[in-house]
Amino acid sequence: MDWVSKEINSLKEAGRYVPIRVLESAQGAWVSIEKKKMLNMCSNNYLGLANNEEVKKAAIEAIKEFGVGAGAVRSIAGTNSVHLELEKKVALFKHMGSSLVYQGGLLANTGTIPSIVGKEDIVFSEELNHASIIDGVRLSSAKRAVFKHMDMKDLEKQLKEHRNEGKKALIVTDGVFSMDGDIAPLPEIAELGEKYSAMTYVDDAHGEGVLGSHGRGIVDHFNLAGKVDIEMGTFSKAIGSMGGFVAGDEQFVDLLKQRARPFLFSSALNVGDAAAVLKSIEILEKDDSLVKKLWDNSEYLKKSLNDLGFNTGSSKTPITPVIAGDEKKVVGLSRALYSEENVFASPIVYPTVPMGTARIRLMPSAVHSREDLDYAVTAFEKQGKKLGILK
Repeated sequence: MDWVSKEINSLKEAGRYVPIRVLESAQGAWVSIEKKKMLNMCSNNYLGLANNEEVKKAAIEAIKEFGVGAGAVRSIAGTNSVHLELEKKVALFKHMGSSLVYQGGLLANTGTIPSIVGKEDIVFSEELNHASIIDGVRLSSAKRAVFKHMDMKDLEKQLKEHRNEGKKALIVTDGVFSMDGDIAPLPEIAELGEKYSAMTYVDDAHGEGVLGSHGRGIVDHFNLAGKVDIEMGTFSKAIGSMGGFVAGDEQFVDLLKQRARPFLFSSALNVGDAAAVLKSIEILEKDDSLVKKLWDNSEYLKKSLNDLGFNTGSSKTPITPVIAGDEKKVVGLSRALYSEENVFASPIVYPTVPMGTARIRLMPSAVHSREDLDYAVTAFEKQGKKLGILK
């Protein structure tokens, strides 16, 4: 195992070794790390629901009634009435016929994709798709054609050239791309799916609670109800809890219950988590003020950073990348923000993003105040100038 220390040393020398910080408090605008109060600018807790009092109460009450663990896989003895209630709620919220809840978003992708395509089929996959989609496609053994990022001409070219290589075809894309914050051209994808007889599948992990009416996601954002075959999402970001889901028509979900390996071979989502998700969705259905606050905060943060000369890319969502390119500078900036400014903002380096596009990805939330954002911007300005990222 001597090779392990060599690998770690090479990561450190290249400036790509990222320290993992340990939180000692609940998720929020400010958190405790190493006994210090830190401004939290890198959490996916978009709406602040991870520490919402109503959501916590729902989880506690469910645990008191049902216990802390499901005790079995869903297909044997692990399906609880709360799971069924949540699946009905998700389907209604997403305007879909049915839904299936998984233990996490990664498992939703790696469980669903191999259940619907196999070695006789073909998948058309966006080049910047999330790792869980890539893994799901690999597990399926289906042929793969990768189309260029946001390039519908290239997608159609790939469909023309390769559609006949598979009995079934699947077009799969992220809805919101997590590193750059851009939004997939879903209307065009749905249109091409219909034209070339291909199923359409969107991973909306960063669109839930962010896009669409009351945070219903990208399909609602583009008014595409009924035109996208499969929606996948996660409960661990804007929804504030844990788990993932896939939504589609009833027969499709019924088939997943017979085939999806995480459903068949891993114990069910804990009931406390499921109850927390139910409450979060109820909050979103009743009131969209958290979604509006999230967007107000993100627009203010982007403008403030751009005015200073920082490159925030082409993000169309609250995801705010501060792109510096140089790996060592980005890791150094993150370290300086942490140690000198009490700002918690993790670096994103290769292989998570392409070489030369290293960045700090800021994630404003609905629980940040204007003063919090000003504090972050001031810290970025000071350390950006110090490190030569700003002139």
